[in-house]
Amino acid sequence: MPDSVVPATAPPGEFHEMRAAALDSAALARSLAAATEQARALPAELVERLTKAQLLRSGVPAHLGGPEAPPAVSLETAEVVARGDASAGWCVSIAVTSSLLSAYLPPKGAEEVFADPDVVAAGVWAPRGKGVAAGGGVVLSGQWAFCSGIPHASWLCAGFLVDGELKVAAIPKTDLRVLDTWHTNGLCGTGSHDCVAEDVFVPDHRVFSVVSGPPADATALHRFPLFGYFALSIAAAALGNARGAIDDLLAIAGTRKSLGSSRTLAERSHTQSTVASCEAALRAARLLMYQSIADAWQAAQGGEPVSESLRVGLRLAATHVVRTSAEVTTAMYELGGGTTIYRSSPLERRFRDAHTATAHFQVNQASYELPGKILLGQQARADQL
Repeated sequence: MPDSVVPATAPPGEFHEMRAAALDSAALARSLAAATEQARALPAELVERLTKAQLLRSGVPAHLGGPEAPPAVSLETAEVVARGDASAGWCVSIAVTSSLLSAYLPPKGAEEVFADPDVVAAGVWAPRGKGVAAGGGVVLSGQWAFCSGIPHASWLCAGFLVDGELKVAAIPKTDLRVLDTWHTNGLCGTGSHDCVAEDVFVPDHRVFSVVSGPPADATALHRFPLFGYFALSIAAAALGNARGAIDDLLAIAGTRKSLGSSRTLAERSHTQSTVASCEAALRAARLLMYQSIADAWQAAQGGEPVSESLRVGLRLAATHVVRTSAEVTTAMYELGGGTTIYRSSPLERRFRDAHTATAHFQVNQASYELPGKILLGQQARADQL
């Protein structure tokens, strides 16, 4: 992997243990990738490794015992794990974004949900539920799709509407039904099943808003744009997957020969130029992403909200990274030749994972529309940018 890009506020010596744990977890994730895909969930030993290193809760503030890691550090750990296996890196990304919600919950709720270092939270903020106000809370019903990591999570942060207002509720998994719906082409190991709540009472201390901005006393981490962070979490997993695809191609290029050819893949000029151009594209996309993060992180140190211009930069970087990563992964898959079409090929899985990631609403082709409107001076709602 190219040298890490670390923001000025997080010197390389800081969070060393998290970075080392990410490398260790990536190696384990790679060795378990086939089992992860077959089970459609992360293996218990990998979850234990990630949990012990706090990689699944790095957005939890220090006063709750969390790492409170800068965005670049947390996203880099997800990227590194995804280099081993995209499903594992994706689960790290999603769990981290859910852990950020610890700063949005009322204090009592934050303590209840996130103080336990072994807790993992999943999250779907889209308002797929409906709440009815009740004494001291809401009665909530709904069905949420794409609950990534729910097999190993103990809480779900679920979006809903109450009196026309978008809210999020932290719900114990024991109060939900998890439906076996995650039968997909790619990212199979994320276990992103549907969850159903039926007249579940959620007390007020576990109900909060993500659209009204961070709390007044939020630290820099929680002043960093939440929705931008969410989009970047998808980008981090896609970026690591693409880097892993290059790894997988390089591992076979020196020995594999095309049918009827006396030259290995590495000796062919087409392979050489394609690998070089993909390497350049991926490095450029990665630099854009981490520079955009560093710019917004620096702004988050101040008392003012991060500017719309910087938030646009985060969203552009996230979408560009995911789509560039898919192009790079596709190129590596095609270079591999006929053997990559078999399920036994890591490149076959990389290819499916890459194109499943591009379907996410935060980074699909349509996600360029909102930043484009703003860049062109058109009227647009930027509250979820």
